[in-house]
Amino acid sequence: MSRSPLKHGMALLLFFSLVPALACASALAQFKAFVASTQSAKGEFTQHRVIKVEEETRTARPSSGTFVFSRPGKFVWTYQKPYYQIIQADGVKLYLYDKDLNQVTIKKLGTALGSNPAAILFGSADIDKHFTLKEAGTKDGLEWLEVIPKSDTSFEKIKIGLQQGMLASMELHDSFGQVSILSFKRIEKNPAIKPGFFKFVIPKGADVMSR
Repeated sequence: MSRSPLKHGMALLLFFSLVPALACASALAQFKAFVASTQSAKGEFTQHRVIKVEEETRTARPSSGTFVFSRPGKFVWTYQKPYYQIIQADGVKLYLYDKDLNQVTIKKLGTALGSNPAAILFGSADIDKHFTLKEAGTKDGLEWLEVIPKSDTSFEKIKIGLQQGMLASMELHDSFGQVSILSFKRIEKNPAIKPGFFKFVIPKGADVMSR
């Protein structure tokens, strides 16, 4: 696997089941209802990338981990396998930590989110401001929603697959023809989160870079 999940993981990622009445609702209705009713969530994810090299399609080594988020702009997205890496935001700054390199990169959160896929999951409820949302039909038993950034980003589109009011899958299609596919499980909606949970503590001896 490429050691760049920090970039592609910003998408990352993070929904839970809604009321039973949403089971037959459209993907757009399910998604908007979730956003309106969910302030925070936590769960697990798996991720793999499909890479196109000329006429050949390759699948990169999968990664997996956990996430916790609280709207707006607070989250911890942790890659546990195959490499330990963290994407964390405290509402003001974004921290990218690579354990093997013992390196921390710090960015302003507002600049880092914008029309990034992460804004769909961790940003404010005003998603229509940055994205165009439309129904994308049914596939593999899921109701799909297509999300297109209104401004220029490295991603051409994002697809969100929902089932019975729950996010099941997310596909990030970038401008190079690569697709990052995320699957979600064991998601808990609006869990109790301790004060200070999202405060990032720089590991001892880590190299720190600000952008």
